[in-house]
Amino acid sequence: MRLTKTLTVIYDGNIEHPLTFKKTMEDVDKDEWINAMNLEMESMYFNSIWDLIDQYDGVKPLGCKWIYQRKRGEDGKVQTFRAKLVAKGYTQVEGVDYE
Repeated sequence: MRLTKTLTVIYDGNIEHPLTFKKTMEDVDKDEWINAMNLEMESMYFNSIWDLIDQYDGVKPLGCKWIYQRKRGEDGKVQTFRAKLVAKGYTQVEGVDYE
C-alpha cells in the first residue's frame, strides 16, 4: 500500500507582506508586527550586533529598512510574523564606506 501526502496551500489574495513601516502600522495585524519588530531588536541587542558610537565628522551613516514576512504552515494559515531589520548596503561607496 502506497501512502501519498498532499499539501494544500490556500492563497489569501487579500493579505500581502507589508512593504513599508507605514503600511505595517495600517495592517490588520499591526500588534503582531510590533511584537515581531520588538523580538528582532531584542535579538540584536542580546547578540551584540552593533556598538553605539558618536558619528564621525563627514561620515554619513547607512540607512536601514524593515522587511516583513508572514510565515505560513502546511495548512496555509499564518503561523508566525517575521520582521528583519536590514542595512541599506547598496548605498555604500567603495573606498568611502568600506575597503
